[in-house]
Amino acid sequence: MQASDVFRQQLLGAIPRLRRYARSLVFDSAAADDLVQTALERALAHWHQFDQRRDLLVWVLSIAHNAHMDQRRRDARVSVVEPERASAEQDAAGAEPGVDVGLRLDLLNALAHLSVEQREPLLLVSVEQLTYAECAEVLHIPVGTVMSRVSRARAALRQWLDGSARPVGSVGRNLRRVI
Repeated sequence: MQASDVFRQQLLGAIPRLRRYARSLVFDSAAADDLVQTALERALAHWHQFDQRRDLLVWVLSIAHNAHMDQRRRDARVSVVEPERASAEQDAAGAEPGVDVGLRLDLLNALAHLSVEQREPLLLVSVEQLTYAECAEVLHIPVGTVMSRVSRARAALRQWLDGSARPVGSVGRNLRRVI
C-alpha cells in the first residue's frame, strides 16, 4: 500500500529542514544526503505508523536521529569533517560561501568540538526551533536532559568562540551574539 498524497506532500515540505539538520549533524554533505535519503525511505516504508496528531517534522527528525545513531553504532566512531576540508569541498563545488567565511568556519569549528550528545539537541532547539519537549521526543531522552545539554553546549560554544578555549579574533566575539 502506497503512502497517501497528503502524506507525501507533507514529507516533501519537511525535506529542507531535514537536510539542514542532517548537514549540521554530520558536517559532510554526502553523508548528510545519505542520512536524508535513509530517513525518507524509512518514513515512506512506515508511513502507516505515523500518528496524524503528531508533527510530521518531529517524526521525520526522529527517524533521521535513529538512522544516524544506527550508523554511528555501525561505524563505532563519529566522523567530523574539519572546517578547512569543508571549505575546500565547498570551493571545489563552486558554492557561494556566504558573507563572512571566517565566521562560518569559526562556528563550524566550534560545533565540531562539541560532543554529538550536546550538538544534536543544540541544533534541534536553536536551528530547527523545536521545543525542548519535541527535541526530547526526537532524541528519546528526558526534557531535563535536553535542557541541560543545550545549556552546556551553549556555554561550551561561548567559551570556544570568545577565546577561553583557544585564541580567536573579533569574529568569535561577534558570533557569540548570534548564538
